[in-house]
Amino acid sequence: MRLHRTIAGLVSAALLGLAPVALAGAPAHAASYTTVTEIGASRTLIEYKGSYKPYLQASVKTPDGGSVFYGDVDLQASVAGAAYKTIRTVKASGFISFSDVVPSKNTTYRVIYKGGASSYDSYSASNSKALTIKVARKLTIKNPKGTKINGKVSPKYAKQKIVIQKKVGKKWKKFRTLKTNKKSRFSVTLPAKRKRTYFRFIVPGNKAYAQRVAEGSTIRY
Repeated sequence: MRLHRTIAGLVSAALLGLAPVALAGAPAHAASYTTVTEIGASRTLIEYKGSYKPYLQASVKTPDGGSVFYGDVDLQASVAGAAYKTIRTVKASGFISFSDVVPSKNTTYRVIYKGGASSYDSYSASNSKALTIKVARKLTIKNPKGTKINGKVSPKYAKQKIVIQKKVGKKWKKFRTLKTNKKSRFSVTLPAKRKRTYFRFIVPGNKAYAQRVAEGSTIRY
């Protein structure tokens, strides 16, 4: 009996000497989020090499409006109907600025979010809708004397059509069609009456450029 008590005492002492061990808690269950990717611009029509820019912006958010900061975003461009090409790759965010992107021709943009993950959460890939920025040719009109008009179109617009319309009542009607020279210039003398007459010059649009219109008037004193 004494031997049994000694063993029991040793066991008790050993148990008392054990240090407590903290059990690690199981990691929180990872959440998976869908995303909404959007693209916008301050304007969707600009002049070729004009003073105004489209100021493209994009965002990647969860459906409840929370910003997403994980993963990469591609800005892709389709110039004048060509295949899309990636022109910028940046980190995802609730606000992304592409203010340095200025098209020189009609261009359609889209934003591709590739998806991403943090230590605990994952975010699904998503694409924005397409956004088209139209570019009108630059049309410079000068009036050196009388009703003579000198014009220039840029970029290069050699041997191409310029349509002149005259306002009759509330409608515009075709007045004359002329062509630019090899330097993309043109010249014309407009008629003048005692009553002010309104004219407008039209550079037709195509796949690469939007239509450009410049208005003016003549009057005889």
